[in-house]
Amino acid sequence: MGAADGNLQAKRANRTTDPLTYDEIFGSLREAPMSRPYVIGQLGQSLDGRIATVTGQSRDINNSCALDHLHRLRSHVDAVLVGAGTILADDPQLNVRRTSGPSPARVVLDPSGRTQGQQRWLADDGARRIVISGVERPRPAGCDELIVLGGPDGRIAPADICAALFERGLRRVLVEGGAKTIAHFLEAKALDRLHVLVAPVIIGSGKQGIDLSPISDLKDALRPSVRVWPFPDGDVLFDCNLRG
Repeated sequence: MGAADGNLQAKRANRTTDPLTYDEIFGSLREAPMSRPYVIGQLGQSLDGRIATVTGQSRDINNSCALDHLHRLRSHVDAVLVGAGTILADDPQLNVRRTSGPSPARVVLDPSGRTQGQQRWLADDGARRIVISGVERPRPAGCDELIVLGGPDGRIAPADICAALFERGLRRVLVEGGAKTIAHFLEAKALDRLHVLVAPVIIGSGKQGIDLSPISDLKDALRPSVRVWPFPDGDVLFDCNLRG
């Protein structure tokens, strides 16, 4: 490998840690408006748009830099929100471990009361733990607050979720999963930004990452303003601005 090739690889390796680049990626969160909720979605997927195999395996699709990026996102928000399906399938911790910074409040959207027991998100580590339900139910053990929000067919409007969290001082929200929850927020136009992390792998089958209602005309497709950031280990971040 020549000196020019070595310099190019060094520049690529440093790209995601360069101060200017870091500010460009996370600046929108730090500068989020104070007067309303600011919501960012995050999705990791394969080149062919899969987030899991047909057997549900998903943990090793994205590489290390993508995981670092997810934890940086968590450290920049007031709350991280996932659906009940993600809790039951993955039992995530939803805290900050791979970077410095505070862990956000952990919020689980559970309209019908599917989550029970001592999942890892309920760890007593100082972060607030909140369940958003569509029905009155006992507050789960280890949960700090139960928020009851009604909605047709058991679906809770993203705008109501964001408003309820905003009232509690949780202004910047990361919607981390699962796919149905992110699609619900996307269709409701409740996301300011969407970070899609694409891994250099083709799965060929399995669960699709973004599954929205069908459209018949391309003029109805979402066309966000996008910036692209390659990571040194092969994943690529698509930073989608859904407001600009």
